Formats: sequence, C-alpha cells, structure tokens
Amino acid sequence: MDLNRIIQLLESEKINWSQHILKKMQKRRIKINDIMFSIKNGEINGEIIENYPDDYPYPSCLILGYNKEKNPIHIVCAVGNDNLWMITTYYPDEEIWKDDFKNRR
Repeated sequence: MDLNRIIQLLESEKINWSQHILKKMQKRRIKINDIMFSIKNGEINGEIIENYPDDYPYPSCLILGYNKEKNPIHIVCAVGNDNLWMITTYYPDEEIWKDDFKNRR
C-alpha cells in the first residue's frame, strides 16, 4: 500500500465512505476534516503502520495520522477499482497501543 496513492485518491475525491465508518465517526466524534487532514498530512506526521494484503474485496492498511490538535487517529482504508474505500477510524487506545501509537502492546 502506498500513502502517496492514498493521498492522490483523497485529493481527487475518489472516496467511498462505508456506513460503518460514518457510524463510528459519529460515535467517536471524529470529523471528516480530521480524517482528511490526518491522511493529507501523512507525509509529514503520519504513516502506514500495518498492511492487510489479504483483505476482501481490496487490500487495506492502517494509517496513523494526527489531527490539527495533534491527537493521534487510526484510519483503516483500502485502495481498489481506482477508489479509496474508508473502512473505520478511531482514537488509539493507550492500553492497546504503545506510546508511539504504531506498535501494539
């Protein structure tokens, strides 16, 4: 998975938002702008921390990004059929993730 390709699809507005991510965003109070900022600025302060090449119907990945308030956000997305598929998002739980929010405990 390539972060530059994900950013390119995001900027081209070739995005499909699943019902799942929209529900989770509402529940977790994560805004679309938080996700967009976190991914678009991924080259500066974020990165792909896990790849899921066997996910169906498209390979996906877990991105660590930071919103404008510098809070870490995890975003799971997939690239397929020349689109970015937004799957889920959450604020990483410190009980599950180490201080860098990249590695699980």
